[in-house]
Amino acid sequence: MVQRSRFCNTAALRDAILFKTYRNTKALLVAMMILTFGFTLFITFGEGKTLHFDVGLNTFAGLFIFGIGMVLAGACTVSTWVKTGEGNVGALWALLFTFIGMFLFSMLWSINYWPPAPASMTGEPNLEALQLGFANAATLQEKLGIPAVVFGLVQMGVLFLIYRAIRRKEDAQAAHHRQVQESRKVVTAQAAE
Repeated sequence: MVQRSRFCNTAALRDAILFKTYRNTKALLVAMMILTFGFTLFITFGEGKTLHFDVGLNTFAGLFIFGIGMVLAGACTVSTWVKTGEGNVGALWALLFTFIGMFLFSMLWSINYWPPAPASMTGEPNLEALQLGFANAATLQEKLGIPAVVFGLVQMGVLFLIYRAIRRKEDAQAAHHRQVQESRKVVTAQAAE
């Protein structure tokens, strides 16, 4: 299904920014809306234990580096597997270096965890250790007493507004394209007379 749809998280953002095409972007937004609602509904009414994770400046730095790597590789991890299976040599190299990078990171992580774990993994903001505390919908539910699904609905609303703005932009582009084609037909018909 991934191969046939050509869906890719990287392409969803890259195509929107560089090529002004939004096919993957719209699919990503719809998937995010569905997952956000389901996940926060589960947190609110489910019996499972959600994962609490630290968010710090190291998180933002790591995500930035990961994003650059995905754009340079031209694919996210899933589509890299698909492209490798299709025989793309560049994707094979990206996949190989993904494994090498994960191996090296695991070695570095075990030798020198940054920032030191015992001081920073308290769940409370700790700017000295560059940790901003735990962050997810379950944390907000526990801290504020507001059901997580409320935050999920707010996030869904924001994602829907982005989706609607993209659809309006596409509709405006299509209307402009039709208008240009019709004006060309009129000019051609006048020239033929």
